[in-house]
Amino acid sequence: MTETIPTPQTRKPLPKGAGNVWTDIGPVLAFVIVFNVMQNFADETGPFSKETAIFWATGVFMVSVCLAIGWTLFKGRRLPPMLIITGVVVMTFGGLTLWLQDETFAFIKPTIINVLFAVTILGSLAIGRNIWKTAFEHAFQMPDHAWKIFALRWAAFYVVLAIINEIIWRNFSKEFWVNSKLFLSIPLAILFMAVNLPFLMKHNIEQPEDGADEKKTGDAV
Repeated sequence: MTETIPTPQTRKPLPKGAGNVWTDIGPVLAFVIVFNVMQNFADETGPFSKETAIFWATGVFMVSVCLAIGWTLFKGRRLPPMLIITGVVVMTFGGLTLWLQDETFAFIKPTIINVLFAVTILGSLAIGRNIWKTAFEHAFQMPDHAWKIFALRWAAFYVVLAIINEIIWRNFSKEFWVNSKLFLSIPLAILFMAVNLPFLMKHNIEQPEDGADEKKTGDAV
């Protein structure tokens, strides 16, 4: 007689290095730390002072984004479209902030980045190319309708982040705006991802291991 040996199906594993959180939050952490250190320990005025903290923090943020891009390339990974957008906007508006010594460009930079993220997602859907699927299909396998819903959710989330940034920088102190990057924006993103996890698990298509279909029976007893 023969007996059937069940072969467990496993989800497609996340590739090594995929979704590196330090690439995303590292520059933000550097920006917040430099600003707060200068606000607490630097002189009131001068080249390196509380007065210039936002400019030093912006410069460090720009360098950190460049390092994140360089590290991604060094590891042999393809640059995600969102990281490319972030790099271009950060270099442009960060450069304007430092060149013109006008912190307004630093304030509106997150708004521009989040709006561009939303436009990129919606634009890709409009032309039938779901960029969110392209970015995350290495981690999840879902039907197209689920990818579309997932992309639309993120586009809406980026719009919300843009609105929040505009409200904060126009109505609250500079210190509150800087720290909101770490204590508001990042927690909101983590919460949003957690809320979407059941949706991803529900629609994720389990992938059999290579060769699993060929081993359905065991040796004769």
